Amino acid sequence: MVTIEPVGELGQRKPGLKRVLTYGTFDLLHYGHIRLLQRASQLGDYLIVALSTDEFNAVKGKKSFYPYETRKEMLEAIRYVDLVIPENDWAQKRFDVAEYHVDTVCMGSDWAGDARFEDLKDLCDVVYLDRTQGISTTEVKERLGANEK
Repeated sequence: MVTIEPVGELGQRKPGLKRVLTYGTFDLLHYGHIRLLQRASQLGDYLIVALSTDEFNAVKGKKSFYPYETRKEMLEAIRYVDLVIPENDWAQKRFDVAEYHVDTVCMGSDWAGDARFEDLKDLCDVVYLDRTQGISTTEVKERLGANEK
């Protein structure tokens, strides 16, 4: 594991260290999430996950099964993840890229073409990874709901 100092006032970026940032809710963590995080981590040396807070999910019209702190704890236990930060709103992406000296923002291919990520290309690389076929949080929730009937 790479040890890293926070950037901004507390530290400066180490030469050659490539930082990757991804965003998500990561509710009902499943193998599709793990594969995304694994592939994202292979794009650099240090993977930062911006995890949607419960409050931000409410703004997006979503409700997570697990609360933010539980989802954060699960992500921190994954070997591919180096740092978990809160995602509080749509507008913070440019700030995050600058604050954490991000080289690459990585998202699932379902976000390809979305202006919120395309607009970051003047600051860093933006990479879209294909989703893992046959699994999604929505599908898991639907299957769990079907089992309750």
